[in-house]
Amino acid sequence: MRRADRLFQIVQILRHRRLTTAQHLAERLEVSRRTIYRDIQDLSLSGMAIEGEAGVGYMLRHGCDVPPLMFTEAELEAIQVGMRMVETWGGESLASAAKQAMIKVEAVLPERLKDYHSLLFVPDFYVDKQELAFLDPLRICAQKRQAVTLCYSDAKQEHTERTVHPLAIYFWRGTWTLLTWCLLRHSFRNFRVDRIHSLTLLDITFAVTPGQELADYLSLMAQANDCNSSQS
Repeated sequence: MRRADRLFQIVQILRHRRLTTAQHLAERLEVSRRTIYRDIQDLSLSGMAIEGEAGVGYMLRHGCDVPPLMFTEAELEAIQVGMRMVETWGGESLASAAKQAMIKVEAVLPERLKDYHSLLFVPDFYVDKQELAFLDPLRICAQKRQAVTLCYSDAKQEHTERTVHPLAIYFWRGTWTLLTWCLLRHSFRNFRVDRIHSLTLLDITFAVTPGQELADYLSLMAQANDCNSSQS
């Protein structure tokens, strides 16, 4: 659990109990009492009206509450549209996470926004879910820096097998594209996710290597763009 999430959970627990011990909070959040003491101190310093002391317990001062999330209509619409896009195009795991996240957002909206719904939609009528089958494992491999072997068909229907280091996944022109460092070509290569036939996860993690990272690729693209702009 991220520290910001833990601090939020502490406040929510204190909202619904009259007196809560550090031991109870530690057990609920699966951290040490020392961590709870530090979190309570930081919450108090940030202005949260928490009363109590170590060994006795803590409670929110009477009348103190956490204000609802103060979104504008435009901000809420941006969140709703983004969630809808993830539900349709983000793969099974992120689609589920997006639904749960939206439920949490809606639960704490102020009354004036509870019935607000964007009229921008992302229907999945023409989305082939099979094309997204490899999206979740590829996303996880990129995060874990885990090498994979791809069986792939290019635009000419020519088949190839590549062992690659997944670096990032881009969505553009209606298609997910996997950016990799290709061990066969010793250079950056992009693969359309919908053209991957099979995927083998390797028990190999790749180290940070100068010249083979996402930042290096973005730098190359920026240089190419600058060059093209100067020639036009």
